[in-house]
Amino acid sequence: MNVTFLSSELYRVDGLRISGLQDRAYCVFDLEGTGIDYTKEYITQIGAIRIERGTIPEGGRFSSLVRSPKPIPPAIELLTGITNADMARAPGFPEVYADFVRFAGDAVLVTQAGYEYDIHLLQKQCGMSGLPMAGNPVIDTKAMFTHIHPEIDAVVSTDFLLNYYSIDADDVPRHDALSDSVLIGRILLRILDEYRERGLDELDLTRGLTVRRFRLPPLATADTDQAGAANG
Repeated sequence: MNVTFLSSELYRVDGLRISGLQDRAYCVFDLEGTGIDYTKEYITQIGAIRIERGTIPEGGRFSSLVRSPKPIPPAIELLTGITNADMARAPGFPEVYADFVRFAGDAVLVTQAGYEYDIHLLQKQCGMSGLPMAGNPVIDTKAMFTHIHPEIDAVVSTDFLLNYYSIDADDVPRHDALSDSVLIGRILLRILDEYRERGLDELDLTRGLTVRRFRLPPLATADTDQAGAANG
């Protein structure tokens, strides 16, 4: 799979084909970080759920803080509830990533805006730690939705998808990696329902798909909003 950033507003993904969508096991994951620029920032939390046959099995939840070598800005501490004091007690990335890879197994990885943020941040930190990146196929719900809705020109954010599918999110706190994974899982199930209704059981992006990127917040409010913008 290849992701190419075409501009500040668009990216293109190609080289991905996943069949048997309805029968797959999925590992939906989300990251919290010190900021939104994956070239400069670091992971502070990994959260994930497994979805098998439409449900979360027993033991199907994963969450761990990750010690960051970079201090968390105060506004992001406030936004996520993850503090620099928490970082002092958190395990390092290699330990948490090994646990996450074992949790995911051979499931298809699923993200929201991960083609723009999560995957690149993971790749960077794997490289820094001398670890191989997991070889699981990765689906971004933004791309999966855009593939069947080329007529929609909006940025397919988490809130957009929650509203589009009328998904109840009041019971789940935001800006927590595990909780956000639960919401992404609900979105995934609704998208899978729509694929099934359309008679589709395959995601074929081998010919390429152009997707609108999330918009970075204005500089004046970036410190407050950027930790959660990757789910935009």
